Amino acid sequence: MLQIDVVTLFPKMFDAVTQSGITGRACDNRVYQFLPWNPRDFAANAHRTIDDRPYGGGPGMVMMVEPLKQALLAAQQRQRSAGVRKPKVIYVSPQGPLLTHQKVMSLSQEEGLVFLAGRYEGVDERVIEGYVDEEISIGDYVLSGGELAVMVVMDSVIRQLPGVLGDEQSAQQDSFVNGLLDCPHYTRPEVFDGRAVPNVLMSGNHADIMRWRLMQSLGRTQQRREDLFKSREVSAEERQLLEQYRMEAQGAGK
Repeated sequence: MLQIDVVTLFPKMFDAVTQSGITGRACDNRVYQFLPWNPRDFAANAHRTIDDRPYGGGPGMVMMVEPLKQALLAAQQRQRSAGVRKPKVIYVSPQGPLLTHQKVMSLSQEEGLVFLAGRYEGVDERVIEGYVDEEISIGDYVLSGGELAVMVVMDSVIRQLPGVLGDEQSAQQDSFVNGLLDCPHYTRPEVFDGRAVPNVLMSGNHADIMRWRLMQSLGRTQQRREDLFKSREVSAEERQLLEQYRMEAQGAGK
């Protein structure tokens, strides 16, 4: 069972992940165990102070070393008591490399993850230097705090754990698994607002359907995420599918 601990000033925010949907059911089914840690519980004074003004001046406040250190150590000790040999401590921040599917799969193989959710102007750098194993970013933008970013990482990791998804093929067919965007999907009715479901999806020919879906994924990735498309090798068969995709797109545009 994967152990997940989070150091956060707002533990209740994580109810959205641990008590709802797929990830909530996974928690109920003990696929993973979750525990939040509030650094205010480790503050040194009666006011439960966890932040202070930055050295060198500037706006905002910075989260202090000692409460965060003690909270992280407590989380790691809790995981070791649960049998985790070496909990991985992750600080989700814009300073880290961008989260990818490959990183998600790597994290899903860990025994225990300890996340640090920052607030204010950030955390004292000595926390990162001394007690964080890895930094991860979910994108080049700013949030009010790290909780939402941690939940994004948690959700992406938990859904990869065995038994979480009802259909084992669901995770295998997700976007980015093969370096491509997902193909378009359809359900009932067959015609809506004059737009019909593609005939190939109604044919029952599974080989043709798989070929069509791959063609759509290739074409969409090349059009919408050229960076992804250029990062993978394209086979001769895939080049034929791309040419077919372009021809069909041109025909539809006439």
